[in-house]
Amino acid sequence: MTMLNETATATPSIEELLFTSARSFNKWQDRPVSDEQIRTLYDLSKLGPTSGNCCPARFVFIRTAEGKEKLKPALSRGNIDKTMTAPLTVIVGQDEEFYEKLPFLFPHADARSWFTSSPTLAQETAFRNASLQGAYLIMAARAMGLDCGPLSGFTNSLVDEAFFAGTRIKSNFLINIGYGDPNGNFGRLPRLDFEDAAQLA
Repeated sequence: MTMLNETATATPSIEELLFTSARSFNKWQDRPVSDEQIRTLYDLSKLGPTSGNCCPARFVFIRTAEGKEKLKPALSRGNIDKTMTAPLTVIVGQDEEFYEKLPFLFPHADARSWFTSSPTLAQETAFRNASLQGAYLIMAARAMGLDCGPLSGFTNSLVDEAFFAGTRIKSNFLINIGYGDPNGNFGRLPRLDFEDAAQLA
């Protein structure tokens, strides 16, 4: 009787799924990302750590033609096609008054007062941790079998005017998400070796 080879599996390892086989995509298959997937994506990414559990990131999940047209004027020329054809584009922003939710998010101390007395500290904390949360969103998407193409080629002020007018939320960066078409990929670009970017102390 023929035995199945349990090692002969096509299931990628977590390292492959998140890093070694994952790529940044420029072209997309015509496959939607459902609202249920979007909620799962957020529910996974929100569990990533932030300092003092401050959770300053705010997300706009753009998946309609109307939403894409609203975003389009802010995009640099080289990012228009890849963004307009992506099934989902996420605006990762930060709430500059994130500390108003700290009594709920971090009830162990009067964490709100840490930031109300220092606007500079609040802005630095919001930007740093929202950037982290955007990276968690990328990892969550990859873990779900989705592909990503993060972008910074856009005009922040136009995005803020179109999507965050009248709020204290500022855009940070964009992420296109869907099922990538590898025909749009470049060869993998080099990375710095450990000796060039890191040290032991």
